[in-house]
Amino acid sequence: MLFTAPLRAEYLLVPMDYTQSEHLKAYGIAYWILEYGVDVDWLLNYKGGAFMFKHTPTFEQELQIRGVKYEKISDSRSSEVLAYVTSESVNMDAVKLEKPPKVAVYSPKNKQPWDDAVTLALTYAEIPYDVVYDDEVLEEKLKDYDWLHLHHEDFTGQYGKFWASYQNAAWYRDDVQAQEATAKRWGYAKVSQMKLAVAKKIHEFMENGGFLFAMCSATDSYDICLSAEGVDICQQMFDGDAMDGDAQSRLDYNRSLAFKDFTLVTNPYQYEFSDIDMSDIRNVPESMDYFTLFEFSAKWDPVPSMLCQNHTRTVKGFMGQTTSFRKSLIKSEVLVMGELNAYGEARYIHGNYGKGMWTYYGGHDPEDYRHMVGEDPTDLKLHPTSPGYRLILNNILFPAARKKKQKT
Repeated sequence: MLFTAPLRAEYLLVPMDYTQSEHLKAYGIAYWILEYGVDVDWLLNYKGGAFMFKHTPTFEQELQIRGVKYEKISDSRSSEVLAYVTSESVNMDAVKLEKPPKVAVYSPKNKQPWDDAVTLALTYAEIPYDVVYDDEVLEEKLKDYDWLHLHHEDFTGQYGKFWASYQNAAWYRDDVQAQEATAKRWGYAKVSQMKLAVAKKIHEFMENGGFLFAMCSATDSYDICLSAEGVDICQQMFDGDAMDGDAQSRLDYNRSLAFKDFTLVTNPYQYEFSDIDMSDIRNVPESMDYFTLFEFSAKWDPVPSMLCQNHTRTVKGFMGQTTSFRKSLIKSEVLVMGELNAYGEARYIHGNYGKGMWTYYGGHDPEDYRHMVGEDPTDLKLHPTSPGYRLILNNILFPAARKKKQKT
């Protein structure tokens, strides 16, 4: 009697296109499998950036537990998929993910009246992370990590410029007291001086191969801090003495990562650091506030391709203390990956520094258009397919990729 034996499922394919109902948890699955010591193929531009890995009953069960959609495919089918995505006829490629990056989030230990989108994403995706702050950075503990996120932060020593609105709030006073105590403990006369030392340690982290990711005010305030080394840019209510009268002319833009020729906002009553950010002047109706992701060559530009993997090229915009970056102030060597071109603003940018890399992402919370101080955190159970949050998780996962030899 002739019969056909059923094909044995050798691989699991996790689609990341519109058929997937749990995009964010899929990243957590990929990370979890890497922790098992099993490689994951990230199929760039194939089914929205699908993941593929060897089948085991344990892996399949975990996919079911977390509600992530998947397909069981044969060994021969997985070979066909790899042959297709690596062929020269399509803008796709397969990137091998090998080692889960060790993740740190730079965040104050005292309670703050806002949430952080990255910790929300990490928690929802079930990706482990450690919280570090100024003490840990100054103690040289960043060398223990591969990836660092900068929390909603002000590196200029102006306490987020919340003084005008919240100087009498308990959380503001507690933050000032905690940061001044840390600065004193490390021998710094001012918080701004301590923050500069922290920023320079983060620069060393990147020089040695670390990956930096920053959102909202951590982006422009970090660059301003570096450019203002040796210059007092803080008004008296922030550090006890007047700012330097010639502070603007003494900025050194060569020290900053992303921005050039920016002008400081020195008014302590204005909730803004410089003209890098376009929050106050952009006048974009919420119904039209969408930015576009660029499409890169998966084979020639794998890093930006990984960072832009998504099931859509159009991402809903969202506000923050730093919402977007004025394109005219971005250095020429910086790669713009997402923009709202009609308004002259970039939302998602990337660059190299030393042996490492950095990414800046404008805005505070991809699923809360205008997140206010004191509001409840976003519940990602309501947004499991968020394109904006996918960009965060792309950044967390891409350091796991095997470095490819440069094409010639």
